[in-house]
Amino acid sequence: MSRSLTTFLLACVLLVWSGTAQAQSATATGNVAVTVGAEASIQVADVSLIEPGTNFGAYAGDTTFTYKIRTGATGASIVLKVTTDFAGSGGPSVGTPPTAGDTLTYTCAVSSPANACSPQTASTSGTTPVSTFSANAHSAIAGNTGTVHWTLVNDPVYAVGTYTAVVTYTISAT
Repeated sequence: MSRSLTTFLLACVLLVWSGTAQAQSATATGNVAVTVGAEASIQVADVSLIEPGTNFGAYAGDTTFTYKIRTGATGASIVLKVTTDFAGSGGPSVGTPPTAGDTLTYTCAVSSPANACSPQTASTSGTTPVSTFSANAHSAIAGNTGTVHWTLVNDPVYAVGTYTAVVTYTISAT
């Protein structure tokens, strides 16, 4: 009986001792740091300019875009440039129009916090403005929207065909 009692007591001591060893804990803390900088992105849709239904009425169409922006103390801007002129012989041209006054012009509409441009004439030689942003401007997480409304003179000298130009949009934030 004493052997059983000794074994039982030893088992109880071991059980109690192991329970207290598992109950011990410690805590520690650490920092998670992030540096948030100025950032910007833009997505642009393609557009086909169409004639309004009147003979030799100007071709027109809207390019829609979505932008995301976070500016610092300086602000930001969106600009565009015709990086590849209309391809094809006898058609419209931004860089060397067949007739003086054959222009590709545009106006802008953008949601806040952007400021829209005044009417502009597109160029192959330099950028032209679409919008500006003041310091500490922030878009929605899903992005904000804008539209470039294009107008192209419908010159009778244009040869029949389909012509495509490439327009590059650049958004920058500082």
